[in-house]
Amino acid sequence: MTDPKKKPAQVDGRVADATDKNWVDRFCPKWSRPYLRLSRADRPVGTWLLLLPCWWGLFLAILGDPNSATLHDVWIFTACIIGSFLMRGAGCTWNDIADRDVDAQVARTKSRPIPSGQVSTKQAAVWMAIQALISFGILLTFNTFAILLGIIALVPVLIYPFAKRFTWWPQLFLGVAFNWGALWGWAAHTGSLSWAPVLLYLSGMAWTLFYDTIYAHQDKEDDALIGVKSTARLFGNNTARWLSWFMVATVVLMTFATLFAIIETAGVITLLLSLAAISTFGWHLTWQLRRLDIDNPEVCLGLFRSNRDAGLIPVVFWGLLIILGLLGFGA
Repeated sequence: MTDPKKKPAQVDGRVADATDKNWVDRFCPKWSRPYLRLSRADRPVGTWLLLLPCWWGLFLAILGDPNSATLHDVWIFTACIIGSFLMRGAGCTWNDIADRDVDAQVARTKSRPIPSGQVSTKQAAVWMAIQALISFGILLTFNTFAILLGIIALVPVLIYPFAKRFTWWPQLFLGVAFNWGALWGWAAHTGSLSWAPVLLYLSGMAWTLFYDTIYAHQDKEDDALIGVKSTARLFGNNTARWLSWFMVATVVLMTFATLFAIIETAGVITLLLSLAAISTFGWHLTWQLRRLDIDNPEVCLGLFRSNRDAGLIPVVFWGLLIILGLLGFGA
């Protein structure tokens, strides 16, 4: 399962930015670890960041029409989890195949399975195909419109690994790909789209520009040496100002998405609590901005990871409102 021409960067094959307590390196069979590392299963925050917009779209669609909730929404909720894990895995595997030469030149990424010799490019391609095919099987259980949206989502996924070669805004391409679930979650429930999910999608894109610019500051020195572009390099010492704009865009767009979705059906309490969720989400982004140190990779990685908690805030608020509504306590 290894390429004899390459030597692993670390004795146990662990990827440099994985935590010591990740479940892959602690509990999984040794033969499976290189493949799970390709899927970033040892670094699950990316799966969360792909999953959360899916749940946003689904929950906001249900809040907009509480009477439309059915048991099928439980399957949508569950499929979002499985699909996010598999498609993030397939996308990261594709990213590592496309970036194998670049990754070998960056301190943080040279320990990844392909550049470190844990798997060959051919083995990685087979693993990518397996994950994508299982995801496609799950996608076929939904309405035709959701299936089409799921297929179209592959386009930005395929383009993203190459974006940093031709634009200073690769984080924008990541936002296009990573927040598609906001559209898909809504469409899986309703069978259509409207302004609310589109605005929610744009909010998610602004959020991705926020957190992935922070993430990219970890690699800015290596990126400069090898000529890889990023918003971190583009913004430089003006990063905090740009992030504040992305933060405002995230909160404003999510607010309008929520109003478009629920203003005609929600009671005052539901409306206020929904907006409170967005305000709390915005507070978390403000907290990140105050702690930001673009020259400290550990701080940047910690803030990036904290966006899982930030993105869960609307999910928790909206989820509780849906449950209360189903129990007859909606207002």
